[in-house]
Amino acid sequence: MSKWDERFSSEGYVYGTEPNEFLREWVTSHQIEGKRVLAIAEGEGRNAVWLAKLGFEVEMWDASKVGLEKAKRLAASRNVSLQMKQIDLNEACWQKEAYVMVICIFGHFPPHVREKVFAGIQKTLRPGGVFLTEVYSTNQLAYGTGGPNDASLLYTEGMFHQLNDNFAPLVLNEKIVWREEGTLHQGESALIQYVGQKR
Repeated sequence: MSKWDERFSSEGYVYGTEPNEFLREWVTSHQIEGKRVLAIAEGEGRNAVWLAKLGFEVEMWDASKVGLEKAKRLAASRNVSLQMKQIDLNEACWQKEAYVMVICIFGHFPPHVREKVFAGIQKTLRPGGVFLTEVYSTNQLAYGTGGPNDASLLYTEGMFHQLNDNFAPLVLNEKIVWREEGTLHQGESALIQYVGQKR
């Protein structure tokens, strides 16, 4: 059993069933042109299900079969449907200009995978589409309220500057925010919030 299958094997939803607060705030206050959305590293489906409830056509990727099964149950309980794929992001094939939004909430990857993910997102978004993410910064190691204990899996603002050739940054904030999301994200947290619009 993989680390993520093991983590998601409990009866409860370890990151809760409600969407990430930054995602909720941004999406509900902005007009998004189009319907097709991709949610990557989406775990048990809380964000994907919420977006589907808003009327988006959501495709969800995660490497964990257990997480996908729980997402399927959550979607059924909210009377929405998702397209779900079990995908290792190190080996993902990204369709060209397929989505109007890509979200990645607390997706933490080894550096070589992160580079592939950033390149894939740039490829798969339509011009004018948005990439939205909230992740832990390297400063999160001092808080211990969630996320990896390995600094190489955490983010800095500079990592998002490399997207500037292809994305106009709409939001780039590094801040301390209180998060209560399930049992594994609890308390003051050092976060980076980013929204970029593909040029």
